[in-house]
Amino acid sequence: MRLLFALAAIVLALPAWAQSEKLGVGDAIRVTVFQQPDLTTEARISEKGTVLVPLIGEQKVAGKSAADAGKQIAEALKTGKYLKDPQVSVAMVTLRSRQVSVLGQVTRPGRYALDDTSSQLVDVLAAAGGVLPTGADMATVMRDGKKEVVDVKNRDAAFKLRNGDTVYIDRAPVFYIYGEVARSGAYRVEPNMTVMQAIAAGGGITPRGSDRRLKIRRAGPDGKVVETDAKLTDAVKTDDVIYVKEALF
Repeated sequence: MRLLFALAAIVLALPAWAQSEKLGVGDAIRVTVFQQPDLTTEARISEKGTVLVPLIGEQKVAGKSAADAGKQIAEALKTGKYLKDPQVSVAMVTLRSRQVSVLGQVTRPGRYALDDTSSQLVDVLAAAGGVLPTGADMATVMRDGKKEVVDVKNRDAAFKLRNGDTVYIDRAPVFYIYGEVARSGAYRVEPNMTVMQAIAAGGGITPRGSDRRLKIRRAGPDGKVVETDAKLTDAVKTDDVIYVKEALF
C-alpha cells in the first residue's frame, strides 16, 4: 500500500504537461512493478523507441503516454505468465525528446532539450551560450507555423517554449567604424547614439587620428552610398560606416 501511495505521489509531482506527454527517443523512464523490486528498472528509450524490461525483453514505448506504456508492460508480463495481475507504473525521469532549435546570433546554435526546469526562453538561450553582442534584443519564436516576437531582455516575461519551437535571434542593428580608432569593427547601434559615442565604443581615437576629420558613409533613399563630413554630435544610423582620418600635422 505504501508503494502505491509513493507511485501516486510521483505522478502528482510531475508537471501537468509531463502527465500527458508522449514518450520519445532519448527520454529516461523508471518502470516500477508493485511488490516486484527485482523487476523495477530505469532505462533510456533507444533509437528504436524501445526499453529493455526484465523477463519480457524490449518493449516499444515511444509515442505512448507513461500510463499507456505501463499498461503495455503489465499486459506483456501477464501474457507471458510471469505475474498473475501485475501493477506497473512508468514514470518519466528526464525528457530529452522535447527539443527546440536555437538559431541565429547565439554562441552555440543547435537543438536543445526541454524539461520542467529549463523550458523558459531565457534558460534555453543560456544553454546556447547566450546572445552574441551582435544579436538583437528580440527573439522570433516559430510555433506551428506562426511567428511570435519575444523581448529577450525582459526576464519578467518568462516565455515558455514548447516541443518543436524554433527560436531565431536576428542580427542587431549595427554600425561600422574604421580608421584611426583603437578597435575597428562592427558595433551595436544604441538608442540616440552619437558619433562621439560610436567612437568611444571603438575604443577611442588613436594618437594619429583627429576628431575633426570624421566621415560617414550612408546609403541614401535611392540606395546609393554617400560620404559626408561628420561631427561628434551627429546621430548614428543602422549600417553607417564611420571613418576617422589621420590628423593633419
